[in-house]
Amino acid sequence: MYAPAIGRASLTQRTVLAGRDVFLGRRRGPLAMLPFVGPAVIASIAYMDPGNFATNIQAGAKYGYELLWVALSANLVAMLFQALSAKVGIATGRNLAELCREHFAAPVVYAMWGASEIAAVATELAELLGASLGLTLLCGVPLLASMLLVGIATYAALGLQRWGFRYVEILIGCFVGVITVSYLLELVIAPPHWGAVAAGMLVPHLDGAGSISLAVGIVGATVMHAIYLHSGLTQARLPFTNAEARRKTLGMSNREVLLALGVAGLVNIAMIAMAAVAFHGGAHNQTAEIETAYRTLAPLLGAGAAGLFMLALLASGFSSSVVGVMAGQVIMQGFVSFRIPLWLRRLVVMMPSFAVIIAGMDITHAFVLSQVVLSLILPIPMVALVRLTANRDVMGEFANSRLTNAVAVTATVFVSALNAVLLLGIVGLGIPLSGG
Repeated sequence: MYAPAIGRASLTQRTVLAGRDVFLGRRRGPLAMLPFVGPAVIASIAYMDPGNFATNIQAGAKYGYELLWVALSANLVAMLFQALSAKVGIATGRNLAELCREHFAAPVVYAMWGASEIAAVATELAELLGASLGLTLLCGVPLLASMLLVGIATYAALGLQRWGFRYVEILIGCFVGVITVSYLLELVIAPPHWGAVAAGMLVPHLDGAGSISLAVGIVGATVMHAIYLHSGLTQARLPFTNAEARRKTLGMSNREVLLALGVAGLVNIAMIAMAAVAFHGGAHNQTAEIETAYRTLAPLLGAGAAGLFMLALLASGFSSSVVGVMAGQVIMQGFVSFRIPLWLRRLVVMMPSFAVIIAGMDITHAFVLSQVVLSLILPIPMVALVRLTANRDVMGEFANSRLTNAVAVTATVFVSALNAVLLLGIVGLGIPLSGG
């Protein structure tokens, strides 16, 4: 999906050469992993996008630390499925969407593509609105103008792809660093009750229909776009000369997934914990809007905490918007072998975000709804990924073991069960829960 760099040796070309040195045994030690770092870092931004901010603020403000177990569970599911997605690209040289086109019936493929495009719109809604809101609150720019500026900046960032994959990976890595450092500092400014944090992560608890909706929204942050994209990022990133090179790459990929997704999980836990410290158990426990949270943080925790919060949101929205468009390219080309100009795709997926602003809808509510939509669609690529990675005809020696397959099936059932409970609640057939 990347064009080769032209002229003198670029960062991308040097990365490829360094990867070859690792395959040949010329480069060893901890630094040998560096040529393989990048795909999981890009995928990890999908787990720190503005939709996460919206669901995590509401979860922490209304339920304190009680939904931390959902964030932890979603992160573990994310690690497993991102590792499987990366394995697809490494083992087959195909991305997940391409394999679906090759191995599933045409009606199924078109249905999956349609669902994926709906998810693309939902994802872009949260990402563009989040970055625009961050720019507006930090710099005082009108929201519609902020959206145009973010759209132009995103298009410019995507232009880095013409020089190869390394430049985009470094850009996204820098934004991941900004988000992570911002929330580490937030925890210093507003340290949580660590015992309650541990209990919230280890003891499952749902308190009413509202908590179920938020739980599904948190799981919705396991963005399906990252599942499709990760396989596209690994499928032709480094040249594989033999099966041993693929095995070595897979081992490096699994380590990167644990590291990158581990950081993303900690950021999500920090988001909920910060909201619990700042808003829960007092006059602000109904805080739901990101803008309200920003304006409330300043008098509660100081201008530094509010500024860090909005800086993280801006970095999250911009970087995840870049990643979302990259994922859309993989999905469309993989499912239907069709490409449209980058500017046109960017314009089309931006339209619903403009509609939300012009119609005067609540932005944070739109965020949460977008995450719920993603969660409802998420089982589709999960099931496809489990089926394909378990198939030895597709994966060869890299097919899932029975244990890996059992865990993946269990995770898919977990996400589907949460969705089923939410849908039953929507149609009025949900089981009454305490506190609802």
